[in-house]
Amino acid sequence: MRTGEEVRCSEKKDKGGIVCAGNFIVDRVHTLSHWPGQGNLAHILHQDVGVGGGAANVVTDLASLGFPGKLAAAGCIGADADGEIVRARLAAASIDIGRLTPLADQVTGHTHVMNVPGQNRTFFYHGGANDAVTDTLVSPAVFAGAGYRLFYLGYLMLLPGLDRIGPDGRSGASRLLETARRAGLTTCVDFVSSEDPEFAAKVGVALPYCDFLIINELEAGRAADVTVRDAKGELIEAALLTAGERLLATGVVKAVVIHAPEFSFWFARGAPPVVTRSRSVDPGNIVSTVGAGDAFCAAVLYGLHEDWPIERICAVAHSAAARCLGGMTATDGIPEMAVLLEDAKEMVLVSH
Repeated sequence: MRTGEEVRCSEKKDKGGIVCAGNFIVDRVHTLSHWPGQGNLAHILHQDVGVGGGAANVVTDLASLGFPGKLAAAGCIGADADGEIVRARLAAASIDIGRLTPLADQVTGHTHVMNVPGQNRTFFYHGGANDAVTDTLVSPAVFAGAGYRLFYLGYLMLLPGLDRIGPDGRSGASRLLETARRAGLTTCVDFVSSEDPEFAAKVGVALPYCDFLIINELEAGRAADVTVRDAKGELIEAALLTAGERLLATGVVKAVVIHAPEFSFWFARGAPPVVTRSRSVDPGNIVSTVGAGDAFCAAVLYGLHEDWPIERICAVAHSAAARCLGGMTATDGIPEMAVLLEDAKEMVLVSH
């Protein structure tokens, strides 16, 4: 006779799961009185500690949304107090941390976030154990065998052990994603915004092993070598359409999803792009913009796993991003999916 816990675990396996691999970071958010000039002093008015990074944010957001399947984290942390913060936060959300590997010779990745109310935030980042992640330290086949369906990897361009291109022209990310696809997992990839001159080359070698690419408009522009905003900061829609088509041509297998504060663009092979207007947000309700892209991505993964129509996925993804803007950290503004579905009734599909 099975116990109640065994039954729940079996039900979770039957409902599939999502594994999130990549960056795990402790964020210390400092709210400042003002931004000081060089050599001057500013007061720290408030401090918050959160767990961030692409994989950490997305998997935590999925838990907050009430994802019905299993959730797991894969990557590296340090064998230190910050590593315990990451483990505790994820475990408290019922996320499997068995493949989150502590490294004795590394510190946990961490960021000091400087926040002046009404201004953009400034980030001071140390990669730590994230920089040590390689394709040999993550085992997609283990997750496939346990019933997981989706494999998310983020962020490329902030995982040097995976981004680096070797003499054979392959990167660790390309090998890891290929291994995941061969194991039967659907691969989903996100980037971080970076000024690296090799941005397009480093992400490009991984794209043929990516089923779904979910990125913001600036990352799409860098990856596709197009300018997506004009001198006034206005979105150049034609340029985004070009970027999406170029990224599909580069090798993305199923779809390219580009999100911006104004719209999202969903490009799939053999179909016209689906363009969805974002949810309006009162600027006075915006506490922080950090994590909005990860919230969008988490909602997309939820919808992909549940096989929802594209229009519904885009609507709830915009709602997730909008809700995230009301939280101080990258994840504490995320509600249950039922709230997003209610929000989605107000969303607008833009015909093209």
